[in-house]
Amino acid sequence: MTAARKIIALLIIIFFGIPILFGVIWFVGLTKATVSPEFLTDLPREIIENIPDMAEEIFMEAQSERVITDENTRAWFQAAAEAGVTPIRVMEETGLQDWLRNELSESLYETGEVLRGKRRPKTIILDLRPLKEILLRDDIDRYVMRILEHLPPCNEEGIQTWMEIAEEGWGDEGLPACRPDLDIAREVLKYKRIEAVSEMEEEIEIFEDVRFIPFGISRVITWLSYSLFLIPAFFIFIGALIAATSPASFFRWTGVSILVAAIPALLLSLFVRSVSLWALNFVPYSYSYSDTWSAALTDLVLEKTSWIPVMIVEHLFSPVVAVSGIVCITGLLIFVISFMVRDRIQIRVVERQIVAPAPKAAEKLVESEEKTDEKKTAQKEDTDKEPKELKPGSPEFEKTIEPEIESEESDKKEE
Repeated sequence: MTAARKIIALLIIIFFGIPILFGVIWFVGLTKATVSPEFLTDLPREIIENIPDMAEEIFMEAQSERVITDENTRAWFQAAAEAGVTPIRVMEETGLQDWLRNELSESLYETGEVLRGKRRPKTIILDLRPLKEILLRDDIDRYVMRILEHLPPCNEEGIQTWMEIAEEGWGDEGLPACRPDLDIAREVLKYKRIEAVSEMEEEIEIFEDVRFIPFGISRVITWLSYSLFLIPAFFIFIGALIAATSPASFFRWTGVSILVAAIPALLLSLFVRSVSLWALNFVPYSYSYSDTWSAALTDLVLEKTSWIPVMIVEHLFSPVVAVSGIVCITGLLIFVISFMVRDRIQIRVVERQIVAPAPKAAEKLVESEEKTDEKKTAQKEDTDKEPKELKPGSPEFEKTIEPEIESEESDKKEE
């Protein structure tokens, strides 16, 4: 019967308790990461603050032959530097930097306050119309024309390439680093810019029709995700209850079941985070090198912005590591409690074995004392029955002598 109970308990724990607990650990960790204000608002704001510096570093290093070996790509950045068209200058003069630091950053800040529960949720609108107006301004055309003026004149092959781009559109091929007919170049670049801007939305609504949630949306969602632990806890509890033969075995089954699910979850989260961080170092090298300026620029951009995916990976997998670690500690504590319960039961048994025989021993002691008293009483009675030695002159001696004297006198009279 005990073996059958253990088999049933193993089936419940292996097929229900452990897999569900493993999945809940990952779900709770990822949910906690993706709804946290640190991930949704603080990280984007930090990226926005660093955009001008990153763009400037990319611009400066793209002019170096050591960094960009492709002459076509390097020629475009060198022409922009000669024209005085730097990223920071363009962002400041067009108002793009103000939009990033004010409109976008403020919307992200309000979103973070709502997620933390410090502000009632309301419809937050991220207006992209100012950004689209900035990108369609004539100032952008003037910057582009100044860069083209500092490029060397095109040869026949360069002119043919520009004509094909003007007729067929701008595909994946890079623009040749030469100065074509400026009217043609202006139309080509303007058409590409209008096409990209038209695909952008005019506004993004956040927290539309969301009512007030106490303690913050992020906390409530995280707490609700934690409640999912009740599902695997139920199956593990049932399995341990079926297999347990004592309180100690119940805690032992429970603790081991939790550890069997939590340790693989912890190891897998650490492994995935480490592999992801390791793989990010090789992302720039995963692209095939070509003579187009886009491939070389992509490599440089990925190198300068590598800290962004690293922080994203850390924000995503660190909560999973933390949750699985907490579950591991919980299982270990329950497993340790099983030994404490067993020791306490053993102590109680020993105490009962020591305390329980005490009345019997007392009864035996009383009986032995009674027997001893009886022996003493019997010895005393035997002693009292023995004749005592009488001393002359004592009353007892005279009492014993008087009958003898009387008998002697009676004998004399008879004679």
